[in-house]
Amino acid sequence: MFDLRPVGYVIGLLVAVLGATMLLPMGFDLAAGNPNWESFLEAAVLTGITGALVAIACANGEEDRLSVQQTFFLTSGVWLVLPVFAALPFVLGAPEMRPVDAFFEAMSGLTTTGATVMSGLEDQPPGILLWRGVLQWFGGVGIIVVAMVFLPELRIGGMQIFRSEGFDTFGKILPRATQIAQRISVIYIALTVICGMSYLAVGMTPFDATVHAMTTVATGGFANYDASFGAFGPGVEYVAVVFMLLAALPFVRYVQLVAGTAQPLLRDSQIRVFLGIAVVLVLVMAGWQMARAGGADEDAFRKALFNVVSILTGTGYASTDYMLWGAFPVVLFFFIGLIGGCAGSTACSIKVFRYQLLFSAIRVQIKSIYAPHGMFQPRYQGRPVDDDVLSSVMSFFVFFVVTLGTTSVLLGATGLDATTSLSGAAAALANIGPGLGEQIGPAGNFAGLNDPAKWILSGAMLIGRLELLVVYAILTVQFWRA
Repeated sequence: MFDLRPVGYVIGLLVAVLGATMLLPMGFDLAAGNPNWESFLEAAVLTGITGALVAIACANGEEDRLSVQQTFFLTSGVWLVLPVFAALPFVLGAPEMRPVDAFFEAMSGLTTTGATVMSGLEDQPPGILLWRGVLQWFGGVGIIVVAMVFLPELRIGGMQIFRSEGFDTFGKILPRATQIAQRISVIYIALTVICGMSYLAVGMTPFDATVHAMTTVATGGFANYDASFGAFGPGVEYVAVVFMLLAALPFVRYVQLVAGTAQPLLRDSQIRVFLGIAVVLVLVMAGWQMARAGGADEDAFRKALFNVVSILTGTGYASTDYMLWGAFPVVLFFFIGLIGGCAGSTACSIKVFRYQLLFSAIRVQIKSIYAPHGMFQPRYQGRPVDDDVLSSVMSFFVFFVVTLGTTSVLLGATGLDATTSLSGAAAALANIGPGLGEQIGPAGNFAGLNDPAKWILSGAMLIGRLELLVVYAILTVQFWRA
């Protein structure tokens, strides 16, 4: 019989921790003399007590090791339950959202999607802005741990190729997942602090630097202004580019670097391909912009650099309305968002390593056509790739395309136009943030969408953040019979 107590125990503890975290933005509002602190206190008490009671009720089911079914259920359950409680401050106080909007905002935060239904951000209490940043920061480190610990063990989307690598730091296999999680957390915190100090150095206020450092390193994209990074100067954009790229690299490489070996970082083909893609896309977009401007222009280059890196990493910041750049950039931005960063990073979308495996398999098939008696084996970073890894990757691509199409059709059925439906589905499923078009593009937000569309997009964010197959697996009859 499927025992939910171990799952309930972990989720209860995480909900209680989430409640305690609400005291931080409460303190900011209290210090600012904003009465919104009371709503954070109410939400913190309700969340903390509920989480503690659930954990206590399930404590007798605590286990040292979860079964595969329990792990699947836990991974999905955490990202479904936490947004419910994370939405409470949005409902109980400013901005007094409706439940559907509050859940959408919380889901977008924890999945580091960055799509928002909020406007007039400059007038919001500081606690609300900080809470949005905290949600994305927790979601960022959370998804790294999931990608490094759970997905390789669950053989999801080809992530099993990193199973041994993810626990190999400086030549020793870590005996427990908590150790790699602790080391990654230290790197994550250090990167956030350095990012915040860099923002301060180029003119951000301490509060803006703190919130944007959290959302940058999480590649989340929530900003404190409706104009996003259009509200800041050129220096801020360059700093953001650096840290968005750093956050999109595998965090295990940083752990290994700190442990004393730089070779894995320098030799990782996934990193080289990702950075190569970024350079090519930036040059193409900058060339297009400069051609339109009639010559070399620093502003055109910077805008192309910032917005390409933002969408490629799935951060979702915007420094200008690139919908005005012409048809070619708009189409290119759509496909850029479907690339993503590296596995084991805070970046989202399909991920570079899957494209590497896909093209490796295609090359093998082409060779087999003109040399039918040859023996060819797909390879990744010089190592042969097992059939189960390729099968998992191909399944991921199929499910991604099918889910993208289904979500687009469902959004269209709610009355949205084709551009909004397709780009909104891609933005949510790939956890990019902004879509395309006047309504949900870089100059707009998701507030004007109908309620059914917001629920559909919230579900797509969850499915995309957990690499699709985790969520789909628990919906099958075989899962519950196992």
